[in-house]
Amino acid sequence: MAPKTVLITGCSSGIGLALAVRLARDKQRRFQVIATMRNVGRSAALAAAAGPALGRTLEIKQLDVCDEGSIRACLDSIPGRHVDVLVSNAGVGMAGPLECQSVAAMQSLMDTNFFGLVRLVKEVLPDMKRRRGGHIVVISSIMGLQGMGARGTLGGATPPLSPNRDPPPTHPGIVFNDIYSASKFAVEGFCESLVVQALRFNVAISLVEPGPVVTEFETKLYEEAERADYSRTDPETAKIFTDLYLRNSRDVFASLGQTPEDIAEHTLRVIEAARPPFRHQTNAAYTPMAALKHADPSGALVTDAFYKLVFKYDAVLRFGLRAIRLLRWKSRKVKAGVRLLGFK
Repeated sequence: MAPKTVLITGCSSGIGLALAVRLARDKQRRFQVIATMRNVGRSAALAAAAGPALGRTLEIKQLDVCDEGSIRACLDSIPGRHVDVLVSNAGVGMAGPLECQSVAAMQSLMDTNFFGLVRLVKEVLPDMKRRRGGHIVVISSIMGLQGMGARGTLGGATPPLSPNRDPPPTHPGIVFNDIYSASKFAVEGFCESLVVQALRFNVAISLVEPGPVVTEFETKLYEEAERADYSRTDPETAKIFTDLYLRNSRDVFASLGQTPEDIAEHTLRVIEAARPPFRHQTNAAYTPMAALKHADPSGALVTDAFYKLVFKYDAVLRFGLRAIRLLRWKSRKVKAGVRLLGFK
């Protein structure tokens, strides 16, 4: 069987890089990977990680999800414009007090996270429909289901929107992710409406929904957030962000964060599934949060629960997260010991 052509956006770092390498180095050679990024000058890390797969099962191309011409040129460079699997991964993030974020920055984020996906789908869907086959995989977020969830890039008065439109580090937060969450809700609604029509043409759509994902930029972003200017909001809100959000973010990441490689493995399972799921959450710890929202249509239950979690039981939250961190550390030690003894 011929390998599937997989086009992935946002591959200069993070999830996109990990997924591109994972598929390109597949032992069964089931995939031909087209790894794209806005600025191919930032491809060194991907090239190094791909190793001998580069030029064989992995090719690097330029693609800017905010530029229709760039998307079209990339697709036109592929023989027959044949893409079996599109993985929409490129994105930017934002977190912080709403008053400290400019409307221009918000529009830029929506242009990348939502309209970037729309541009991609508009370009690949007609070809998939004509062939009566294809798979569109969208790296979404648990925050596309639950606004009081766990994803978003740390930021303040000037949120660090990546000019390369490649995936930002993901950060937890029960509050202060308003605009990022809005972009992911838009993504989820778009796909939820489109999926039924797509199925008529044998085109699958899947949403992969991670929680917090640890990336190389995390430390730098924490430092930037701690130095940011929050003078455009009131002192109490600024204090909540710096003293609660930032502190809890560190604990959540240490306790519940996944690696880009973890997300790549989850995405591979979605891609290789005989009947791809519409939604796939990568972190079981967040399933109860999403379920809580649907348990009470009025929204009172989930709002009250999160309010108490943030403002009344903050110490309990931190203690619980640190306990989870200890249990995960012990679990990794046990698994390492089992491997050393020669067991699988």
